[in-house]
Amino acid sequence: MTPRARRTRPAPGKRPFEVHEAVRRLREAVRDVADAAMFDLRERGWTSVFHQLVACILSIRTRDETMLPTALALFTAAPTAADLARMDVAALDAHIRAVSFHERKAAQIREIARRAHEEFGGDLPPDFDLLTSFAGVGPKCAGLALGVAAGAAHIGVDVHVWRVTNRWGIVAARTPEAAIPQLEAALPREYWVEINRLLVPFGKHVCTGVRPRCSTCPLLDMCAQVGVTEHR
Repeated sequence: MTPRARRTRPAPGKRPFEVHEAVRRLREAVRDVADAAMFDLRERGWTSVFHQLVACILSIRTRDETMLPTALALFTAAPTAADLARMDVAALDAHIRAVSFHERKAAQIREIARRAHEEFGGDLPPDFDLLTSFAGVGPKCAGLALGVAAGAAHIGVDVHVWRVTNRWGIVAARTPEAAIPQLEAALPREYWVEINRLLVPFGKHVCTGVRPRCSTCPLLDMCAQVGVTEHR
């Protein structure tokens, strides 16, 4: 059975949560702030499933502000899967040392590059099961890479998407992975890819992890503020 959205009625003093209106307000709220890093990379021309998957691996436990310049430097030095596959792990690690768990990620990325080059001609097919078969690639990375690179209907739930949608009250998930099926039930498919692009900057600048800026939040009238005990 597909998990349903948690909230079926508005929280006390709140209007019902309306997804289309929420998305409209979110677009306006993040219009002038930096794009989520993987979408930024796509706009810069790194559009393949392979490049987006590598970027997502780099982003694990790493802020966008660190991941983006690291990915850009890596792809500039080694633009193709073949280039990355020719690097030894130590050389690749030297390029990504700024990100968390860089040694482990270097080995993972090199193996993915090798297979992309040898088995798939330099890119990876838009196949969720294939992507999640690689070491270090979970449903979040696979879904986000497919959504950004191929427009596939997958929801990439990072910590920002997970935190914000739990606060809204439309999911009740203990982990980002657990939020994926709940959000699939709560959101129209047209927003499955875009929700990550909207909520990463929104989570950084408005619905922050500590003391969110509720007083200036454009969604305050429909947000249940679940778990919010102190805010600005």
